[in-house]
Amino acid sequence: MAADVASPSGILLVDKPQGITSHDVVSRARRALATRKIGHAGTLDPMATGLLVLGVGSATRLLTYLVGLDKTYEATIRLGESTDSDDADGVRTAVADSAAIAAVTDAAVQAGIARLTGEIDQVPSTVSAIKVAGRRAYDLARAGEEVVLASRRVTISRFEVIALRRTEGVIDLDVVVDCSSGTYIRALARDLGAALAVGGHLTALRRTRIGSFDVADAASADDIAPARLVPAADVAAAVLGALPVTADEARDLRHGKRLEGAADRLGGAVRAAIAPDGVLVGIVERRGADIKSAMNMPEEASA
Repeated sequence: MAADVASPSGILLVDKPQGITSHDVVSRARRALATRKIGHAGTLDPMATGLLVLGVGSATRLLTYLVGLDKTYEATIRLGESTDSDDADGVRTAVADSAAIAAVTDAAVQAGIARLTGEIDQVPSTVSAIKVAGRRAYDLARAGEEVVLASRRVTISRFEVIALRRTEGVIDLDVVVDCSSGTYIRALARDLGAALAVGGHLTALRRTRIGSFDVADAASADDIAPARLVPAADVAAAVLGALPVTADEARDLRHGKRLEGAADRLGGAVRAAIAPDGVLVGIVERRGADIKSAMNMPEEASA
């Protein structure tokens, strides 16, 4: 009788192309890897391209530790035109006159960007997936209902103009943004345009980094294969730091036991407990003087 083939497990980096949804990418991954158990650590709009981080199999348990990582985006902001979605997929709602555009100096653009750098309170775009009374904001907006979203504190650690072009009554800015999780780059475009009194929206967006993961290491959406999976232990150790444990300690952690008096070994709030064979036991945390499991990975069946 043939041995059972182990279910695929690991973290998958995918470079999403333009024009398809993040769910489309997940569907492709499910077909390519022959498993339904795939989740994501944050989506991209259909217009956007770039890095998606998917959890496959038991590694979906790691996603909760990845969703809050900071990110880098490359984007193009068009000043002088507004849309109802704050990006190019929306309906144009306003166009600035040529005199207003001409009055926007390079220095004014830089000053506006400076005011949107650091810790800021940002109101997400109305056409977003945020839920309001149990319904997605974009569903409410498309139904013609008024949508009022609360501001959220985000951190923009870098907002840099790479190129500025003035053409046909608009100003296009190519920018790079380093930001905290939950930041809407569309909202940055909207708010910069509003501050300059000409309106603005996003015409291109590419996510190039999530935490230590880089889009250069990602598979294309047509090149998803088991060989592209990154082991959960490697990912958890890179993101959280590794705590090597003995085989006996690995067994105890898996059985819900604490490692008594071992908290000084942790060196941080949480760590990835790695067994001698290199397998991820789980994520552990400090509890007084002890170490206990915050999340355990299932033991993989031997071939």
